[in-house]
Amino acid sequence: MKLIRSLLAAAALGLCVAAAAQGTVKVGVILPLSGGAGPQGQHVTNAINVMAALVNEAGGVLGRKIEIVSRDDESTPAVGVSRATELATAGVAVVIEGWNSPVTLAMQPVLSRAGVLDLTAISKADSILSGEGNPLAVRLNSSNSQDGAVLANYIANIAKAKRVAFLTQNDAYGNGAQASIENELKKLNWAYEKVAEEKFPFAQADFRVALTNVVAAKPDVTVAINANEGLGMPATIRQARQSRLPGKFVAAVGTVAPSVIEVAGDAANGLVGADIYFPTVEPFASNPANQRFVAKSQEMFKYTPDKFMALGATALQVWAMAANELKTLDREAIAKRIRGGSFKGTVMGDIKFEANGQLGSRHYLFAVQNGKIAVQP
Repeated sequence: MKLIRSLLAAAALGLCVAAAAQGTVKVGVILPLSGGAGPQGQHVTNAINVMAALVNEAGGVLGRKIEIVSRDDESTPAVGVSRATELATAGVAVVIEGWNSPVTLAMQPVLSRAGVLDLTAISKADSILSGEGNPLAVRLNSSNSQDGAVLANYIANIAKAKRVAFLTQNDAYGNGAQASIENELKKLNWAYEKVAEEKFPFAQADFRVALTNVVAAKPDVTVAINANEGLGMPATIRQARQSRLPGKFVAAVGTVAPSVIEVAGDAANGLVGADIYFPTVEPFASNPANQRFVAKSQEMFKYTPDKFMALGATALQVWAMAANELKTLDREAIAKRIRGGSFKGTVMGDIKFEANGQLGSRHYLFAVQNGKIAVQP
């Protein structure tokens, strides 16, 4: 009799667990978890888990707990497509993706055809919001066009550089970023000479030959556009210092997180860049939503989040806000609420999206001083 009661209890417990699992809302995450960008992709995935915990503590989505289902895109478009297909068949309500623009562009049509809402957290290529791959596209990170205007203003109005060199990642992201900077310089009517242009693949880590060519060109400013923050960007910074690169060394917007500075070491001092989020700088430091996010990140993972982590977390936060407000998980309804919509009390503050799905952002120039990011007045 005791055996029967034990079996019945175990069966009942199993049914309860199954019912609880069925009651979750699955959120897919596709980011690089291995390779050169693996550490950063892992950090963003962790940040999304932090936000899931915060949302679940506040009641979840439509009264159900969020369950994060993550996949590794290996920074490879074909792998990203495979992972997107996996998550679409796994019944996720939304996918948060995007470190590499080529991977995002490959995944967009797959998720769109599957009827899964697709939120791009990091990838920057302007074509992501063209509507070709996904007519309901949403992006949290600043775009190449927005970034280009900031760096062009620095080159022309602050550095007043006449001789400009580029070290550019040879893909949709890198080429788009460089084109945006050059287009914005033309809009400013700034007369400059492009004295060097060196292209490289995402996985490259040896830039000594390229830097030799740039040094010989004697630039006033060299712009490094390298999204491989785990390997490529720190190597670029170290090798640029070793090559005694003349003039100002400028990093493309969003390519210098604290983790990059930590790996690059003293070579990062003097580096100039710009970004849209700093966890302990105003207006973020006094933002209650950001304070909760930072505290929860430290509790769960023992580190302070960077910009990329904040963007991943905000993507989930905004989606959850929209779903709870509309009382639905419907892809089109939520996308229409986000695109062109405003949200108060997010990690990034009170925010507004443009009609094409691009989050509006304010950029802050910074310089690396004594191994730390120092925001400039």
